[in-house]
Amino acid sequence: MRQNENTDQLIRKYADMVYRLAFARMGTKYDADEIFQEVFLRYLKKCPEFHDEGHEKAWFLRVTVNCCNKMHMSAWRRHTVELEENLSWETPEDSGLYDALRRLPPKYREVIHLFYYEDMTTEQIAQALHRRSGTVRSQLTRAREMLRELLREENDDETQLSAYDAASKTR
Repeated sequence: MRQNENTDQLIRKYADMVYRLAFARMGTKYDADEIFQEVFLRYLKKCPEFHDEGHEKAWFLRVTVNCCNKMHMSAWRRHTVELEENLSWETPEDSGLYDALRRLPPKYREVIHLFYYEDMTTEQIAQALHRRSGTVRSQLTRAREMLRELLREENDDETQLSAYDAASKTR
């Protein structure tokens, strides 16, 4: 019974982190749900022993990334078309940022998520993703530049639409 209590605590501890990373990496609620289940099933099957809390967190991050990679590479996924999800956001800015993040390649979405949403340092990200810290820093820089450009394009589009709407109302 004691093992079940520890397992429940551990799942509660890492559930949000695993789900957010899976969602950031996969881009849909349904895929994130599937990844979430797979990560915790692997934990239950393997029952890994952890040296410390950092090792424990790194294990969950690595397994989440591996499950996402596996899903991206699956034959089934390569032959499907993604459905658009209409999510409601509290503010228009949230929606624009979400759309811009979804348009980033997965490797950039991943480092942005870990850095900003999980508050990890570039060294921690590098260790969790088995990359060099210089690579992670470069990916963060590129991701920020891409986001800036995507958000700028979106603002330009909104400005053009507003000008068009204003012009059509005067007619």
